[in-house]
Parts: sequence; structure tokens; C-alpha cells
Amino acid sequence: MNEWRKCPIGNVVTLRQGFAINAKSKHYMSDTPTRLPLLRIADMKSGKKEIFVKEDIPQRFIASNEDIIYTRTGNVGLVFRNKYGVVHNNCFTVTPQDEREISRDFLYYALKDKNFYDKANALARGAAQPDLPHSSFCSIELSFPSLSKQHRIATILSRYDSLIDNYQKQIKLLEEAAQRLYKEWFVNLRFPGHENTKIVDGVPEGWEKKKLISLVDVQYGYAFDGHLFNDKGEGMPILRIRNIPDGYTKDYTAEQASSDYIVHKGDIVVGMDGIFHINTWSGDDAYLVQRACSFRPHNEKLKGFIFQAIVEPIKFFEKTLVGATVAHLGKKHIDSIELLVPSKERLFAPLQKMYKQRMTLLFQLRLLAESRDRLLPKLLSGEIEV
Repeated sequence: MNEWRKCPIGNVVTLRQGFAINAKSKHYMSDTPTRLPLLRIADMKSGKKEIFVKEDIPQRFIASNEDIIYTRTGNVGLVFRNKYGVVHNNCFTVTPQDEREISRDFLYYALKDKNFYDKANALARGAAQPDLPHSSFCSIELSFPSLSKQHRIATILSRYDSLIDNYQKQIKLLEEAAQRLYKEWFVNLRFPGHENTKIVDGVPEGWEKKKLISLVDVQYGYAFDGHLFNDKGEGMPILRIRNIPDGYTKDYTAEQASSDYIVHKGDIVVGMDGIFHINTWSGDDAYLVQRACSFRPHNEKLKGFIFQAIVEPIKFFEKTLVGATVAHLGKKHIDSIELLVPSKERLFAPLQKMYKQRMTLLFQLRLLAESRDRLLPKLLSGEIEV
């Protein structure tokens, strides 16, 4: 570590604040898709593009693929790149002042280091949600070696990221295929044998309209004490809303609760605040926190079908429910969801197969991410020489 230099990160980087949506700026928002998606935290995590911005927005708000985006509000300390679009106000971009001193690739991994993450979150303030001011971020100390070592460290870690990116692409392709099949068979009703099936009032013969709650056990989360949460592996893993897009957690709680609140690998999990995330749990057994819920189909063969069938109604609620500050999905909304269900189980088989394939990829993705995250601090501390 003798050749490593230390200084406040603000001495070697430049920050560029994201786009604030308000009365003076809302005219930049577009009702139709453009080349510029709004890069909200949840959208960057999920890879989805749901809100768009007009292309005459000032250039300073647009992130290129090489830009490093850092989250400063709500979920403080998440780091993204390869995201083209308009940076949201809850983020800023971080750019080396001199790439002969700090490699952009090394900087990306340095910002992802848990030590840096912990320091940033300790400096974040705010009653309703944490917020990290630019000045606080700039005060955090950064350690970096020679440029050649920076390149070697970034190369090692980028190999993991390449594999992770490959798995993410495979998952996305599976999701798109499952969505197409579900729409074709269960919405457009062009299922195998539809030519010889009588349809009355939009319901094929032998099919039924059923309430979601008649097909699944719904478990709502427990109101855990947030002061007892930790990221040191102490106690029981806990599934918070922010963990749903990843499908696994690094958060723990020292508090104990009934086993009824434990989610298991393969459970369908849904966030009930703000953005109603939907995912399959690929992590270890974990407690389910308040404002999240899990679905366990009574028939295991229906998992793939249920996973696709709930997307449209839950996303409808996400767009139409408005709370004081964020949208809230309630029990009454879930109780109202009705699905069109065929009697022949063979129609569920293709979706179930894709569901299992997706689960396998999610688990492999998790193992790769955990391996990279264990290696990263050892490289960035100089514990492992390169």
C-alpha cells in the first residue's frame, strides 16, 4: 500500500447533478418514447425504460454509456454505468478530472467498494429519506494506486461483470419470451386448440375467472425495527423493498419474528411502496419486511403462469394509485385481482419451464455477484497484490 495515494475524492473528480422534475421543468417530459429514458434508480436496477424525456433537454443532464452514475437520495451509494439517458435528480455523475491520474474503470469499482458505500451512507442525512449532499460526497477519502495497477484491478473485476452482464441478458430474453407467450395464449386467447374452443363473453370453454387469492397464499411483511438492521451478517437475512429487484439481500436483522414471515427461494415477491417491484426470490431464507408481500401458488405448476399474470394488474395499480408521497399497494388491491385460468395444466408447462430456467440463471447471477463483491475490497485495499 506504500505506493497508494489518499485524498478527498472531491480533489480528483467532478460531479454533475441530475435532472429535477418540477413545475418549471416538466415541459421536458415526453408522453411517448424517445431516445432518452429517464434514469430513475429503480429503472436502472431493473433495466426497464418506462418514462421518457424530450430530446431538447440540456446536454448536461444526459449520461453517455461511459458515465458513472451515483445515487444520492433514497438508496444512497448505488453505482451504475452503461446507462444512456437523462440522469434523475436523485443521482449525479462522477467523472475523473484527469484520467492520467484516475482511471474511469478503477473509479467505478472504487465507488462500489463497501467501505466507500458505508462512509457515504453515514454522511447521508434527511428525516423522510437519506440524502447525500455533493459536499459530503466530496469529503470521502479515496485511496488509489499507480495507473497501471488501477488498470489491472479493473480488468480482473470487469471479467466478473462481463459474465454477470451475459446472465442478465439471458434473463431478459427469457422474460420477454414468457411475456409474449402469456399475452398470445392467455390475453389474445390464441392458445393451442383455440380454433376448436368455444369462447363466450371472452371466456374459453373450460376456463374460469378466478381471484388471485384463490390460487395463492399471500404473506404480508412484518413491521421490523429498522434500527436493528445491519449489513454485517448478524442475525437473519431480511428482504427489504430495495432488495426485490436483485432477488437476494445483503441486509440482516437482529430481531426475531414468526416463521410465517420467512420467504423461501422460488417465492414470488412484490414491493408495495413507490415502484411495485415484482421478482422471484433467489436468496436464502429471509424475513419479509413490511410494505412487501410474497405469493406462493397452491399448485407449484402455476408459478410461471402466476408470475406473468400479476404483472399487468400490479403495474396498473402502480400507475393509478397515488399516496401522500408515494403510491401504496394494499391488500384490497391484491384481493381485487382476477385472472383467466384454463383447466388444462398442460397450458402452464411452457411458462413453468421458463420460470425454472430464470430461477437457475438468477441463482448463478447471485453467486457471481457475491464472488465479485468479496474480491473487490481485497483488491481495493491492496490485500491482494496485482
